[in-house]
Amino acid sequence: MTASITFYDNWREAISDVALRSATLKATLHTSTYTFSAAHTVYADSTNELSTANGYTNGGATLGSVTWDHTSGTATLDAADTTWTASGGSITARRAVLRAVGTFNSQVDPLIASVLLDTTPADVTASDGNPLTLQWNASGIFTVTTP
Repeated sequence: MTASITFYDNWREAISDVALRSATLKATLHTSTYTFSAAHTVYADSTNELSTANGYTNGGATLGSVTWDHTSGTATLDAADTTWTASGGSITARRAVLRAVGTFNSQVDPLIASVLLDTTPADVTASDGNPLTLQWNASGIFTVTTP
């Protein structure tokens, strides 16, 4: 299975805020009924998130070991892999959404990127007792050129 990451239109504005570099970042899981739009800007726009059940907590998981390397016009975001373990039933999702927690450039909980978990596209399911893991690239979640 191959995943793909797509950025929301507002992500450059959000990451240009220096305070964001120390912000809590979260990943949420969404059903196949969430229709991605690059024009979505804040967490409230990212509809059809999974409900709290079976090892998933609505609101998402906090990314661990987050680092921002911002030098010489390049910004790289990295974090530890993010894992949910199914418990009491399966976790089924189509997308993960990355966001910052807080207000940055007047945006409350700005969206950064959406990850299509299987580019077929298909739902991804972790059955009871098994993990659903977002395994980030070893070179970072993303690297961008900044102004």
